[in-house]
Amino acid sequence: MRMTKTLVVASLVAVASSAVWAQKSAAVQSIEEYRAMLQDGNPADLFEAKGEGLWKQKRGPKNASLEQCDLGKGPGVFKGAFVELPRYFADTGRVQDLESRLLTCMETLQGLNAAEIAKTPFGKGEQNNMTALATWIAAESKGMKFNLPQAHVKEKTFYEVGKRLFFQRGGPHDFSCASCHGENDKRIRLQDLPNLTKNPGDGVGVAAWPAYRVSNGQMWGMQQRLNDCYRQQRFPYPGFGSDATIALGVYLGVNSQGSASVAPAIKR
Repeated sequence: MRMTKTLVVASLVAVASSAVWAQKSAAVQSIEEYRAMLQDGNPADLFEAKGEGLWKQKRGPKNASLEQCDLGKGPGVFKGAFVELPRYFADTGRVQDLESRLLTCMETLQGLNAAEIAKTPFGKGEQNNMTALATWIAAESKGMKFNLPQAHVKEKTFYEVGKRLFFQRGGPHDFSCASCHGENDKRIRLQDLPNLTKNPGDGVGVAAWPAYRVSNGQMWGMQQRLNDCYRQQRFPYPGFGSDATIALGVYLGVNSQGSASVAPAIKR
């Protein structure tokens, strides 16, 4: 009798588990189908067009364009630059990601105030222009594989710092980046959370930004995405172009080696 009851209970558990898994799979599939439909009319296209125009437009106190901006592959070369950033730049002595590098070019080439732009809220003024520029440049590397350089000592250091920051727990919820993105098979609400510590999960995460956020109707660059992660952790805001966010970008980017860029993507 006991054996029979045990088998019945085990069968019920198996059926329930199968039902939950089927429900989860159906939910994930529905989200993917929804994204596919949106992709045909991704509003990021509008930001791409704006970004290309801003790259060529003469602006700022120096009345100059950004066409001589060096993104790591030589002045004016933008194709393939996105998938090799962040990287070390000798002229600044810093490891920079796409947005912080664009900020340098906006200051040196156009005479714009980098400090003021860095303090501007995301989505406002020159920050909005920055996102448009990053969206267009990212689009020019779509389909290319990530290949971040790690030859310079500062690039290697930033990888190790980024790794520590990724696993660092803190804040009122004792939270870290790894709390959501450090293991397989995690999800929030109806969305699966990629494991950003290895391929292909890190590629899925890094390769999609800049991305259009359907939930708030905004275009987000990687700087905004990472700063918002700190907000969710209830950590102090690290600031635009901070070493912390760039180090995280190096860690995630190096981990995504060989993953193809899909940016600009569309997100919930």
